[in-house]
Amino acid sequence: MIDKHLPCKNQSAGSALADPDKFEFDRKIRSAGLWGRGYGRKQKDNRPEITMSFRITGLNPAPFRHLYGMSDADLSARNVRRHIADRLPGFPDRIELRDAEPGETVLLLNYTHQPEQTPYRSSHAIFVREGAEERYDEIDIIPDALGGRLMALRAFDARHEMIAAEIVDGTQLKSLIGQFFDMPEAAYLHAHYARRGCYAARIDRA
Repeated sequence: MIDKHLPCKNQSAGSALADPDKFEFDRKIRSAGLWGRGYGRKQKDNRPEITMSFRITGLNPAPFRHLYGMSDADLSARNVRRHIADRLPGFPDRIELRDAEPGETVLLLNYTHQPEQTPYRSSHAIFVREGAEERYDEIDIIPDALGGRLMALRAFDARHEMIAAEIVDGTQLKSLIGQFFDMPEAAYLHAHYARRGCYAARIDRA
């Protein structure tokens, strides 16, 4: 079962993925009359199943540009810390959605990834590569910074209420995205790095 309304409950990766019938939204898809229309199953004539396209985006660099090149003292006054990447992977940038190369500098700061005025309003530490300008924006592609890690995926409805959550190995993230978007009420998804809980990226229907 996907955890619903329980944002802090952890499960082992892939624990609910082996059989999609275990997902509660299967019932919702059937009750909505959408089962067999490309949602969650192969067609009866064995044609490949239709999957819903998705779009993954990194953060807009604009809110962070004023921090680029700032002195360590000025950064500290803003509760921001500069680090030099010393391993790969290890310092995932949230703008370009790639790991910083060893020797590149990253800024560690607190970011409000869920700003809406609900009980799920939330912020956490993220890395931003200093000087990053090219915002990641791709359709149906999982960047290595997500695909190579254990991920937590959270689904929100149009009222910004969390309606589903699951932990999955990054190699299975694409499948879980499709399953979450099979729920008609899912408006958008947030991907987090499961072990530390840090926000990673936003995912929308394409």
